[in-house]
Amino acid sequence: MITEPPPRPPSYELPPLGALEAESVHIFREVAATFERPVLLFSGGKDSAVMLHLAAKAFWPAPLPFPVLHIDTGHNFDEVVEFRDRTVARRGLRLLVAAVQDDIDAGRVVEDTGRHGGRNRLQTATLLRALREGGFDAVFGGARRDEEKARAKERIFSFRDEFGQWDPKAQRPELWHLYNGRHRKGEHIRIFPLSNWTELDIWSYVRDEGIDLPPLYFAHRRPVVERDGMLLAHTRFLRPAPGDEPREALVRFRTVGDATCTGCVESAAATADEVVAEVRASRITERGATRADDRISEAGMEDRKKEGYF
Repeated sequence: MITEPPPRPPSYELPPLGALEAESVHIFREVAATFERPVLLFSGGKDSAVMLHLAAKAFWPAPLPFPVLHIDTGHNFDEVVEFRDRTVARRGLRLLVAAVQDDIDAGRVVEDTGRHGGRNRLQTATLLRALREGGFDAVFGGARRDEEKARAKERIFSFRDEFGQWDPKAQRPELWHLYNGRHRKGEHIRIFPLSNWTELDIWSYVRDEGIDLPPLYFAHRRPVVERDGMLLAHTRFLRPAPGDEPREALVRFRTVGDATCTGCVESAAATADEVVAEVRASRITERGATRADDRISEAGMEDRKKEGYF
């Protein structure tokens, strides 16, 4: 008796990079066609570098139809600032810089200079000021849903009210790649073209496209201090405190941000291929492993997003 073979199990493979690229390009073009004053957040990190690469593809051979904006904490890694300026010059971009220091000097925010202090959270006030002064109604950000629990709740078009605040219960449906960008004056939409990408997708794309990144993302020897189970770079912004034991280690950064709270991991991955292999084997998210400010509480990121954070 001849029987039919059992049905094949469903495939749970991630979308190929071509599909992710096409989705992101579509999002950029959709925003350019429907909003009056978009802006792209560019920190010099790997996600914003990939986002900028995708934006360039979306409008090639024309230049980007919007400026790029860096929210400068004043505690940036030197390598990242150098990469930012080099990239802006190479691509002929219009760079806007909003400095956290200006808000500190004006008394709009107060800096915590204690052992666990930092300026990462202060970026919210600076970001909202920059968006208000620039009259921007759409803001491209490089956040991905696999980074953190609160970011997994985001839509690709994330509505923000006139105070820049996010309400996770007021998210709009996005069926069939249809996006709702309706907003009133003073409100804006955060746009996340990399929402459906993973860290592995990002690194695979960096490798395949030959995207330039700051050298921090690859293995290098650096003085570090271990604090609260995390390796932090010993820089002019972060000095060893009593109880710290400085040492030198072969490390790389999985994410870059404020130098006072961005950790690194011990790694010998010196090429994009080696990083892809390392990320494929990792079971810890990049922010969970290397961002001290995300360890405040289980709802730390969600609370900051509700205040207007990225």
